[in-house]
Amino acid sequence: MRYAQGGGFTAQEQQRRERVRLAAAERFERGDGNRVIAADLRVTVRSVERWRQALRQGGSAGLESKGPQSVPRLGERQFAQLERELEKGPLAHGWEDQRWTLARIKTLIGRRFHVSYTVQGVWKLLRRNGWSCQQPVRRAIERDDGAVEVWKKQVWPQVKA
Repeated sequence: MRYAQGGGFTAQEQQRRERVRLAAAERFERGDGNRVIAADLRVTVRSVERWRQALRQGGSAGLESKGPQSVPRLGERQFAQLERELEKGPLAHGWEDQRWTLARIKTLIGRRFHVSYTVQGVWKLLRRNGWSCQQPVRRAIERDDGAVEVWKKQVWPQVKA
């Protein structure tokens, strides 16, 4: 399942966070304490301490956004192809059931794109692109949905009363 808004920080969110760091730098020059700055900017004291140290060591350039921590090995076009492959289902790729696991997706990426990911790397890739973990619903093979509906409409009202 995909989140509608996608995953990870947007460019606007990265810029907003950088503005907060630069606002803290202005407060450092005024001589405000770490706790006061943290409370006003709604961040942790430890973050303010790290920003103060980065400002001392690298100036205002030390507070600028460095961009994403890692560049994904699959580009946007390749990820779109991966999504199409995932939509086909595990049966189409040789697995015996209809469950996608991270290990299976890792294998699929290796086969299709000749790119190696760890299982954790696959999870980060999927989350970065708005996917979430879904657990399959387990139901009894003998389940009769018609009988369940009849019970809910006829028997349950009597039991409830």
